[in-house]
Amino acid sequence: QVQLVESGGGLVQPGGSLRLSCAASGNMFSLYAMGWYRQPPGKQRELVASITRGGSTNYADSVKGRFTISRDNAKNTVYLQMNSLRPEDTAVYYCNAKRLFNDYWGQGTQVTVSS
Repeated sequence: QVQLVESGGGLVQPGGSLRLSCAASGNMFSLYAMGWYRQPPGKQRELVASITRGGSTNYADSVKGRFTISRDNAKNTVYLQMNSLRPEDTAVYYCNAKRLFNDYWGQGTQVTVSS
């Protein structure tokens, strides 16, 4: 069992930056592929960025060049650095951990981009 706790969300003006963190419990964090998803109001949840055990990354087209996912296995934490934020980035952001048939989610953190 893995528990994920997100932090770092909040209200930011367009063009601003935020860094989300996701802390994982347990001692097998390095074995999990990690991802950030988001769910805008009234829309379905979508993949924002993912990072494999080996550190390979993948991004949604809408965030390429603006967001960066990274992981620190020593701290059991995955990060999402978000720059040049836009109003359309407003959503609840969820952390995800996957390994074999196991799939875990955090409770989500709200990101609101508005002037």
